[in-house]
Amino acid sequence: MKLVIQLLLWIVIIFLGYQLYNSISGPIEFNKVKEARYTKVIKNLKDIKNAELAFQEITGSFTGNFDSLVRFLDTAQFAIVQRRDTSYADVAKNKAFGLDEGYYIEETLLDTLGFTPVRDSLFAGSDRYKTMMKVPVEDVDANFELKAGKLEKGGAVYSVFLARVAKDVLLEDQDKGLLAQEKQVVSVDGVNGPYISVGSMDEVNTSGNWPKIYDSKEQ
Repeated sequence: MKLVIQLLLWIVIIFLGYQLYNSISGPIEFNKVKEARYTKVIKNLKDIKNAELAFQEITGSFTGNFDSLVRFLDTAQFAIVQRRDTSYADVAKNKAFGLDEGYYIEETLLDTLGFTPVRDSLFAGSDRYKTMMKVPVEDVDANFELKAGKLEKGGAVYSVFLARVAKDVLLEDQDKGLLAQEKQVVSVDGVNGPYISVGSMDEVNTSGNWPKIYDSKEQ
């Protein structure tokens, strides 16, 4: 009986030790996986944001369609302009006031020197923009959600967009309890809410919902 009790105690001790180890190592491993995946996802979201901003600059609005965005990057060009400040005398007003010289009009002129492809300006010759819509996580076959539209605010109408992916998609293979906690994060050091996103359909905002630490990592 004494031997049996000792064996049972050892089993309990080993089980409790294993549980303790998991309670410590589980969150550590979860955070390692999470941060590695978030870093890749945020890089794509930044590419999407830059492409959308270029699209808006040239067309006047954002797009909610990745095919349109890629076609735009394949064909669109930025104008290379040179700014010149100039001034000249207003002869009529000078005569009216009896001035030989006095009243000058100042103007700023923009000269178009040429054009450069948008894709080269944003992606430095890389074609990664063609796959920026895909969630860059191994064994995850999903695309980012992309929306665009108009938002009326303060009597003005603004063009807005939103690109996002659910944490459920990114961390589907991880511990469900830790994933549930991650989706409820509200912190200046974390990615708040159930999505990683850039832009907004409810606010005039083109920023991402990730903390600055992810920008520092990329730099």
